Amino acid sequence: MIQTSPEIMTAIEALDYRVTVADVAAKSGVGLPVAQQGIMALAADTQAHMQVAESGDVAYEFPRNFRTVLRNKYWQLRWQETWSKIWQVLFYLIRLSFGVVLIASIAIIFIAIFVLMMAASSQQSDRDNRGGYGRGGPNIWISPSWFYWLDFGGSRRRRQQRAYSGTKSDLNFFEAIFSFLFGDGDPNADLEDRRWRAIATLIRNNQGTLTAEQVAPYLDNVNLDDSLEDFMLPVLSRFNGIPKVSPEGDLVYYFPELQVTAANHRPQSVPDYLRELREKFSAASSGQITLAAGLGALNFVGAVILGSMLTGAQVSSEFILFVESIYWFLWAYGAAFLGVPLGRYLWLQRKNAKIEARNEQRQSLTRLLASATPTTQRKLSYAKTLATAPVLNKEDAVYTTETDLLDQNIQNKDALDAEWLKRLSTGES
Repeated sequence: MIQTSPEIMTAIEALDYRVTVADVAAKSGVGLPVAQQGIMALAADTQAHMQVAESGDVAYEFPRNFRTVLRNKYWQLRWQETWSKIWQVLFYLIRLSFGVVLIASIAIIFIAIFVLMMAASSQQSDRDNRGGYGRGGPNIWISPSWFYWLDFGGSRRRRQQRAYSGTKSDLNFFEAIFSFLFGDGDPNADLEDRRWRAIATLIRNNQGTLTAEQVAPYLDNVNLDDSLEDFMLPVLSRFNGIPKVSPEGDLVYYFPELQVTAANHRPQSVPDYLRELREKFSAASSGQITLAAGLGALNFVGAVILGSMLTGAQVSSEFILFVESIYWFLWAYGAAFLGVPLGRYLWLQRKNAKIEARNEQRQSLTRLLASATPTTQRKLSYAKTLATAPVLNKEDAVYTTETDLLDQNIQNKDALDAEWLKRLSTGES
């Protein structure tokens, strides 16, 4: 079994299960060789039908339940789907665990502080009863207001803050903690897929031919002053393109394998340029971020206070001994809880600045195309002379795997005989 990429299967479904290699490459953004290999493997595994036209172009018609056929045929796919569902649950539990550990850490720290204060108070009372000269030990008062941030029900003040900021979040408290710490993933993780889908769609919209100026807004580090146009090489390689030289010596690019389609497709919308998205610090609301930062500060300050109280403490409590054994974990967790978001915030500022610079560079290439020079206009005109979009209809197929080859030969012979008799009766040669 040759593994077919999910992008190819999704593209086949979106194209109503009857496709050419060019259709799938344009819809999914994968290269033509990859699309060809993936379609052939999937067709073999799902008993799809090939339809071949006289021109030699091939369309593939897949059963609408091909995913079910694959699942029933291969246990690997069933296991992958099952593991994918299990991992989603596991990852969600991991996300929740950071909030759980934070609450547990705060609870352990302040319970330990309370126990140490009670022990110090008891020792002081004993000294007073023995005729001691004064009180000693730490004088720390834990006010109920300290635990304001533990009001997870949403106090009036936080509701007012959310209403004022106008921000909303679909995250619960524990999800917001994870988002505050690590963010919500790279919004540009699919950038390469978006890039190649846009370029392939652009080629299809222009019926298989275009110029470097049209493709430039979707690529990186493009220099249009370079007459060699080397930045087009990855596009030519991915979609089996051919450079064409006009009579005036201009370069245009021809993609014959992306011209053939299994159905009439209207031009698809394509963004003017490839736009990278700025990465947000967190999808949590401003109130949730404030809550997370407040709890982190409370946890860290509590850990520092607990450390000073544990120094020289003479308590035989098993709980305090346990707290002493994990104290450095509590302190490190508190420091990391504040340090990781701070470092990530500073890093995001630099990253987003670079993203904006790349977006501006691509947008500037779009503006250059809009105000095309006479040379660019001449190239666009020549590209249109090469444009074509042949459609491979079912009626055009001279061979299909849906019926027996002998039956097809008989049908084709009958059709040719009928055509010959028609011409004979009308006197055509």
